[in-house]
Amino acid sequence: MSTAIGPQAVKEVPRLEDKTIQPIPLNERHGKPRDLFTIWFGSNIMIMTIVTGGLATTVFGLDFTTAVVGIILGNLIGGIFMALHSAQGPQLGVAQMIQTRGQFGSFGALLIVFIVVIMYAGFFAANLVFGGEAMAAVYPGIGVDSGIVILGVVSVIATIFGYRIIHAYAKFLSIVAGIALVVAFIWVLFVNGLPAGLLEQGSFNWAGFMGTVSVSALWQLAYAPYVSDYSRYLPQGTGSRPAFWASYSGCVLGTLFPMVLGALVGSVALTLSGDPAGADIVGDLGSQLQPLTAVIIGIFCLGVAASNAMNLYCGVLCSLTVGQTFKPDWMPKAKTRSVAAIILFAVAVSVALFARDNFILFYTNFLSFLMYVLVPWTAINLVDYYLLRHGHYRVDDFFRRDGGVYGRFNWVAIGSYIAGALIQIPFTATAVYTGPVAAAMGGVDLSWIVGLIVVAPLYYAAARVARTLGKSSEPADSPTPALVSDAA
Repeated sequence: MSTAIGPQAVKEVPRLEDKTIQPIPLNERHGKPRDLFTIWFGSNIMIMTIVTGGLATTVFGLDFTTAVVGIILGNLIGGIFMALHSAQGPQLGVAQMIQTRGQFGSFGALLIVFIVVIMYAGFFAANLVFGGEAMAAVYPGIGVDSGIVILGVVSVIATIFGYRIIHAYAKFLSIVAGIALVVAFIWVLFVNGLPAGLLEQGSFNWAGFMGTVSVSALWQLAYAPYVSDYSRYLPQGTGSRPAFWASYSGCVLGTLFPMVLGALVGSVALTLSGDPAGADIVGDLGSQLQPLTAVIIGIFCLGVAASNAMNLYCGVLCSLTVGQTFKPDWMPKAKTRSVAAIILFAVAVSVALFARDNFILFYTNFLSFLMYVLVPWTAINLVDYYLLRHGHYRVDDFFRRDGGVYGRFNWVAIGSYIAGALIQIPFTATAVYTGPVAAAMGGVDLSWIVGLIVVAPLYYAAARVARTLGKSSEPADSPTPALVSDAA
């Protein structure tokens, strides 16, 4: 019979990660909460974060001051949910989508897993497009397509090596990209100086303000389905609070300042040109950083590779989760992760090369789609973990075909998820569809707020009723088994 081992027996973890979706044994747990700060801080300082912040002034038409308020508010709110998911990793030692089986059942979770794989592929493609455009803009010998492929290959290599190399890469970027970000602000604000009338450029409007808040919050929420993938190796005694605050501060600070830079670059460009249709955040940033453009943009492109390595790594874990659902005894290792990474890389690069023209429209609609499908899931997951089960799960049952005590389908969670998706429709405001409530409010999109407010109490009440009626076979505080050593 296997027994848990103490921290004194922790062994050296191989440089090439041999784990994928299986529970992390206690003797391979390592690291400190500060590692969560650097991975989320360093990986967020990149071109796509800057472009996303630029949406506030170029697409949503806000003045710079209002844009900054919206960016701050969205990141502070969204970061709470992101960090609450991260704090689950040290306790359970499994990837987030594996843990989702505890709410939706072994087969019911596949709906969420498929959606998340699409999300990873979409972010991977978006990162490649914006990064490729940036490389082409500052390095004349490299075309956009070549830039896309180069960044993609770097991401694949990091994914093949796995968890440790990704963490190490992010630590490096926390310093190098952090310095580059400070230099960029100094160059735009003081070396080039702000044009007269910048604060009068754009104006407050509720639709644009809520759009900025929503996009900023979504940036944080989009990490929720994989954030615990990067905390699952931490020692089980790490504690929820240290994991929460390290993840929250790293991701919020690493995102907020690049987004503000993007909004500033957009305001400067619009003040000088007066033509919203001609705004190009990547090109405008390059112009405002002369003669340091090649160096600063190059460093921000390194951040693209880091972020995409994380997207690809977790996309692979989700893909392997699907396979393991149908073959419970299959526990893939490094070679399988490498093959899956190459396949997903090929798909995402194809999308990036095919759809790179007018990509900003695709990107804004893609963000809206993610908001509607992620909000119900995050509400269900957090309510289940923190309010219903208090972090206690039967990890072994996550890997059973029949779902163990969690079953194949948890219709309470699935029904709550569907209800959460449907309730958002009237409040939706996108280029594709605007719901009646959103239209009556002048295009203000409150869908994700409504989704959270409705789904959280709905799932909590329905789950409590189901347990009272005896439809749930697991008590609220069933113990989480100790994770064991492979050698035990």
